[in-house]
Amino acid sequence: MARFFRNRAILCKPETVYGTDAVPTGALNAMLMTNVVYNPSVGEEVSRDLVLPWMGHQGVMLVGSYATLSGDIEIAGAGAVGVAPAWGPMLRACAFAEVITAATDVQYTPISSVQESVSIYFHIDGVKHAMIGARGNVSLSVTPKQIPRFSFTMTGLLGTIADTANPPVTTAFKKPVPVNKANSTFSLHGLAAACEGFTFDLGNQIEPRFLIGAESIEHVDRLMTGSAVMEAVALATKNWFAVADDGTLGILTAQHGTVAGNIVKFDAPAVQIGRPTYGETQKIVNNTLPLMMTPVVGNDEFKITVK
Repeated sequence: MARFFRNRAILCKPETVYGTDAVPTGALNAMLMTNVVYNPSVGEEVSRDLVLPWMGHQGVMLVGSYATLSGDIEIAGAGAVGVAPAWGPMLRACAFAEVITAATDVQYTPISSVQESVSIYFHIDGVKHAMIGARGNVSLSVTPKQIPRFSFTMTGLLGTIADTANPPVTTAFKKPVPVNKANSTFSLHGLAAACEGFTFDLGNQIEPRFLIGAESIEHVDRLMTGSAVMEAVALATKNWFAVADDGTLGILTAQHGTVAGNIVKFDAPAVQIGRPTYGETQKIVNNTLPLMMTPVVGNDEFKITVK
């Protein structure tokens, strides 16, 4: 009997104890994702390379096996102020701390120790693959006339694989609004000129670690970068070449959404500009500006606020 690719479900739940299955459910922990790619077996292959008096493949041993899941999640609020968004567990597994202030906002800031992990179930038409101890990296893209999205790449230890009926799912995900002048704002180094879009990449380094007596997925480093494409302005308005040459640090602030309960803000206090380049869109000159988010006192180079 055929199994259908469209019939998939993804569940994600934070773990209380690292590597212990948190048992996510379709009723409480379903993720709404697009562009999903699941790889159920990643790792290394070891050959024995035996000396034998004949030719031929000797086969391999699969070692250090783990799984990966990548996919996009729409950027939208939680539906109410001071409530964590449904995508919060995925962000927490990318080394963000979640701080909820009731009736005010939910803030996510990067951390450098005691990073959380999640259990992820990937259901594909009657077969359940479990990933445990999963951690990952996240990037985001905000482009005019598009839906803004987070892009996650998660890495986890292999859990059970079993014939299991796809669960019914209920989610708290909210409908996003498109990126445009009415819904979105962007300012870089004090300039709020026309912007053709921006991207951020948290730059997490994730290492599968397989030792005698211990197996884990570790978050070992972070180098956050990004890019903004802005309509070119006169040098008297903003000389990006001088800003880059001087290594000047400046503030980045952006917001998507205008209605309480569906607002997501992005803030970086000390952004360095890389080497600007010229381009054009619709015969209009633009500048592509590489971005490097640097910390001020530590773990403060970037903040996401949901309100």
